[in-house]
Amino acid sequence: MAEKATFAKQVNIKNRKASFEYQFLDTYVAGIMLTGSEIKSIRQSKVNLQDAYAVFLGEELYVKQMHISPYEQATYYNHDPLRDRKLLLQKRELKKLMGKLTDKGLTIVPTRLFTNDRGFAKLEIALAKGKKLYDKRDDIKEKDIKREMDRERA
Repeated sequence: MAEKATFAKQVNIKNRKASFEYQFLDTYVAGIMLTGSEIKSIRQSKVNLQDAYAVFLGEELYVKQMHISPYEQATYYNHDPLRDRKLLLQKRELKKLMGKLTDKGLTIVPTRLFTNDRGFAKLEIALAKGKKLYDKRDDIKEKDIKREMDRERA
């Protein structure tokens, strides 16, 4: 008898590396065009957002390098794990993002993948600017100070 796949009711996958590498200027929530086996893998939380980024191809926004593991129960209809996936945003949001991307040093990074109450997968993306080494050191120092203060309170 085959083992039954277990699906999470709510999926919330975060890209923790992105907040360390980038400073977020603006965030958006976008839908994703997925195949059936991809959404099943997402519900099993088999997604890696570490190297993912978004790019404009023509007038459409695509996310690249987002790894969604193949679904084990799928047959030959399984998906390519690293394929480009189209992001669904409103036209005014796309134009706003395209205009801001002309600034030097800005990129679009996925920060969180989640499912909403209707079960649709959504991707939270952020317009981000890369941090310098000294900015990263300042963030680490602030985290350490906060951790010390929390220890003293407890």
